[in-house]
Amino acid sequence: MEDKEEDVRLGANKFPERQAIGTAAQSQPEAKDYREPPPAPLFEPGELTSWSFYRAGIAEFVATFLFLYITILTVMGVNRSPSKCATVGIQGIAWAFGGMIFALVYCTAGISGGHINPAVTFGLFLARKLSLTRALFYMIMQCLGAICGAGVVKGFEGSGRFELLGGGANAVQPGYSKGDGLGAEILGTFVLVYTVFSATDAKRSARDSHVPILAPLPIGFAVFLVHLATIPITGTGINPARSLGAAIIFNRHHTWDEHWIFWVGPFIGAALAALYHVVVIRAIPFKSRS
Repeated sequence: MEDKEEDVRLGANKFPERQAIGTAAQSQPEAKDYREPPPAPLFEPGELTSWSFYRAGIAEFVATFLFLYITILTVMGVNRSPSKCATVGIQGIAWAFGGMIFALVYCTAGISGGHINPAVTFGLFLARKLSLTRALFYMIMQCLGAICGAGVVKGFEGSGRFELLGGGANAVQPGYSKGDGLGAEILGTFVLVYTVFSATDAKRSARDSHVPILAPLPIGFAVFLVHLATIPITGTGINPARSLGAAIIFNRHHTWDEHWIFWVGPFIGAALAALYHVVVIRAIPFKSRS
């Protein structure tokens, strides 16, 4: 009996280091550990058989559809008024674009990441945040959603009035050159994609738990500010799907003549933002060497 009591007494102190670790864990708050997430594979065949993959694509389609529906209707309302001050004006257009991005990113971030923009998808792909398979699928669904959204607006407005009001299509405005338009699209998209990287940075999320919750706010606000700056220059594209959807439904020669600007500019801006974030801000290539 005494031997058993001795064993119990010794057993309680057999692993004192474990008891110390347990005590420390209880007395100190749990530290947030951060590990650099591995790069996404270039091609992931397993995605093609996963329902979550297609669900994410559908979410991108619906979000881009709603985005074009609300924003192009807002543009139509401003252009319809003889005096733009009688409606929401340019500030209202900017708020419509920024506000919809804020709402839609909030709604879809947990499903697809809330890209709603091929330029954002392209930038995240270059940073190896998603596979080429998913990136191409997202871009296709975004473009289809944009076409449908602009088409519904044309159905509401009627063909004649829709075309008279410009269809919400992007074009370089009088007084500006194509080079000016390209530069505005590059810089505007850089601001947007740079904000996306900063607002969704996994390292910041590990340090500040509130960052993922607030991510849609700075992204939407960046869209708002870019529109304020560049609506007078190009009507503000910074989203190839938005420009494509409006151009296809409007379908006028001068729109197609300058349409390349609204693909080349955003993709260059997104690539520069991805390079800046990965190399300068996060210094990931230098970390991998050490």
